[in-house]
Amino acid sequence: MAMDVIDYQIFGSDMQYIEVELDPGEAAVGEAGMMMFMQDGVEMDTVFGDGSQQGGLFGKLLGAGKRLLTGESLFTTVFHNEAAAKRRIAFAAPYPGKIVPIHLADIGGTLICQKDSFLCAAKGVSLGIALQRRLGAGLFGGEGFIMQKLEGDGWAFVHAGGTLVERTLAPGEVLRVDTGCVVAFQPQVDFDIKFVGKIKSALFGGEGLFFATLRGPGKIWLQSLPLSRLASRLMVAAPAAGGASSSLLGGTALGGLLGGDDE
Repeated sequence: MAMDVIDYQIFGSDMQYIEVELDPGEAAVGEAGMMMFMQDGVEMDTVFGDGSQQGGLFGKLLGAGKRLLTGESLFTTVFHNEAAAKRRIAFAAPYPGKIVPIHLADIGGTLICQKDSFLCAAKGVSLGIALQRRLGAGLFGGEGFIMQKLEGDGWAFVHAGGTLVERTLAPGEVLRVDTGCVVAFQPQVDFDIKFVGKIKSALFGGEGLFFATLRGPGKIWLQSLPLSRLASRLMVAAPAAGGASSSLLGGTALGGLLGGDDE
């Protein structure tokens, strides 16, 4: 399917959003819940899968099944410009970080990315799955077990939490990374999961039992703040987990004593 050629502009520093400009008849596909605003004349349709399948009902069900395996919704939303002039639509990043624009044609037509990093893309970009072929990565990969595969020759936009790192690995160059910090990589990059190697480090190091190894050649994108890490810290700090009253002089604990909550 031919890709729609879209123009875009990214706004903000740490909490970014992207505006996509659609010519009459052009369309963009967005992850559910990521739309920020759209101008009058832009219509939205909820479709099975990613909207790129052209094989009738079977193709749509196949696309929806791929998304289900990655833990995403069965549906995506296609935004198409039905007006006679250019219209704009904006998609917002779900948490602090950077939006990464990637022109798939410039990197060989395929990108492997974390399943929760996809934000939006030009209509026609196919969203599939990339199952790790190695036993270690499959059993212990965590966030890296099932990843998304973006295919096409148009623009795709992914989100990286915290600070974004872009690196190009030389042939044979190896980088060991926390599994949640991997945002995306080219398919020629060899991805595997390795045990940390020492029981003491595994039990008390705080970094988990396994890390990802990325072997070049190819380009990789990393993030300093994975969503899973942010979520775990928020859960620890939540009142239900005792976080709000863990400090001896914390506002909640002191306020409860003064207010007579503990009587």
